Amino acid sequence: MTKKIDVEVSALLDKLVTDITPLLATNPIIIGIHTGGSWLADILHDRLGITEPCGSLDISFYRDDFSRIGLNPQVKASHLPMDISNRHILLVDDVLQTGRTIRAAMNEIFDYGRPASIRLCVLVERKGHELPIQADYCGMSLELRPDQQVKLCGPENMSLIIGDSKS
Repeated sequence: MTKKIDVEVSALLDKLVTDITPLLATNPIIIGIHTGGSWLADILHDRLGITEPCGSLDISFYRDDFSRIGLNPQVKASHLPMDISNRHILLVDDVLQTGRTIRAAMNEIFDYGRPASIRLCVLVERKGHELPIQADYCGMSLELRPDQQVKLCGPENMSLIIGDSKS
């Protein structure tokens, strides 16, 4: 069973823009994690007025459960249009559920070079994730039962839904 969360995604993005603005002094590169993180990274990129192109990662080959669940049938190529060595990275994802996606994304980023820093921005952070990873910038936090997960639907008319992890 799924239910829509009564929250304006646009308002969460406004909060993130306000929170992230001081980071602009470091001239960060924005990288979104496919799919929802890329949608959000594009929006933040435009709202923050960053001129360098936005990057995207598909972490399918970096997941630690690849051998158990198989390959995502919609794998897309990662795209980092610039050298990331010694650059500040703003890594964007839609939901921080367990921390495993972020761990996989950082592994992939380091295959491209060694950044000066990585800051994590998420629209939603689920409390009580599995790995010791936390967002530097977070639109909102949710406390869910272990059998629930939250998902961003979009890219048009973005909304958040809560559903059973089995669905």
